[in-house]
Amino acid sequence: MNADYFGPVARPDENVEQLARERQAQLTKPAGSLGRLEELGIWISACQGECPPRELQDCRVVVFAGDHGIAQHGVSAFPAEVSIQMLANIQMKGAGVNALAEVAGASVSVVDISLDHDADGPYRVRRSCGSIDREDSMSEEEVARAIRAGIAIADKAVDEGADLLIAGDLGIGNTTPAAAMIGAVTNSEPVVVVGRGTGIDDNGWKIKVAAVRDAMFRVRRLRNDPVEVLRRISSPDLAAMAAFLAQAAVRRTPVILDGVVVTSAALLADQLAPGARDWWVAGHKSAEPAHEIALRHLDKQPLLEYGMRLGEGSGAVASLPLVKHGVSILRNMATFADAGVSNKD
Repeated sequence: MNADYFGPVARPDENVEQLARERQAQLTKPAGSLGRLEELGIWISACQGECPPRELQDCRVVVFAGDHGIAQHGVSAFPAEVSIQMLANIQMKGAGVNALAEVAGASVSVVDISLDHDADGPYRVRRSCGSIDREDSMSEEEVARAIRAGIAIADKAVDEGADLLIAGDLGIGNTTPAAAMIGAVTNSEPVVVVGRGTGIDDNGWKIKVAAVRDAMFRVRRLRNDPVEVLRRISSPDLAAMAAFLAQAAVRRTPVILDGVVVTSAALLADQLAPGARDWWVAGHKSAEPAHEIALRHLDKQPLLEYGMRLGEGSGAVASLPLVKHGVSILRNMATFADAGVSNKD
């Protein structure tokens, strides 16, 4: 099962990218002296198809919330009820991502895709999901709804004028499906991709490794069928997130990737919409071991490495000012000709 949900993904504008590189060479600084900030400005310029690039005025964080059946089997240090409590915390602007977004100049919204309570909403798929070590996460109809939800969320943001998107995650136990997805797509061993998540002890880690092993076994012949991998071993919120990331690329909108959970969804998104990775930059490298494996598979170098592992989109938001700096350099610095400065090697 791999329905065609997504249109083609165009590359960021290569002609504009070249113009941006030429402009960088004329700015009042030694070539390359601002390091990766220069590359960020060039990337945004190519994504926008404009040189110099427009300022990033509408940056949006969408936190995808969902619970996980596997959380009932000892893979997390916290009970599933915490997910619903954290949803309220984000809505009240009291979470870590809210505090960071306040400084970075981004808005934050949270979407309840599959938290474990009775609720309604335009993007609601189901209540929690199956325990992926022993059963499918969701049905074919539910994964289709999750994918359509992610597409609709991305389309709505872009149609309203968002010029940069960030996906965040919320849900106790979600690093377990993330590890399983990363292990499956990158063909990595369970012991390599499983970390401590919310802070589990040695026994909890062994339980988590076994769960990831069993989940990976269930999709061992499905590496090239992203929809079926999502259906069996992800969750409705992660499937929606993968679709959101893929559709952002289809809509030519840049994305900053967050930590291990978001990047696990990105692996599947790049299969759903080949070439989507060109529209993403990695905000940070988390403390979870699977994250580095996933970033390497996507050929992404993180902007920050601060040992963060909160999720919610927090690492991506922390790196957003760097992206804005890159835009400002290319947009606002004077050229040698403008400033009357001699350009000599």
